[in-house]
Amino acid sequence: MDPRLVELHPEAIREARVARQWYEDRSPVAGAAFLSELDYAIGQVTDDPDRHAGYLQGTQRYLLKRFPYLVVYRVTAKRIQVVAVAHGHRKPGYWRRRLKS
Repeated sequence: MDPRLVELHPEAIREARVARQWYEDRSPVAGAAFLSELDYAIGQVTDDPDRHAGYLQGTQRYLLKRFPYLVVYRVTAKRIQVVAVAHGHRKPGYWRRRLKS
């Protein structure tokens, strides 16, 4: 497969920062572990974006193993767009408006 650019929506970046800070406030080790697992998840999505489960509105998702978060993304011809780093208890699809940008 041709390498594709990975693009993170600004709100997905904000969600990741907020989550990391929440864990960091409780334990520096937990904050670092969250960031490490998120980096791993994005690497997995980049390596084989079609491997992960279909989700809503033509997106796919990658479930983090140790944290209750999922990476929501869509694949286009030239890029992988991460549209959300969503907590598992948030309303599914709250990020749909981001697909228009």
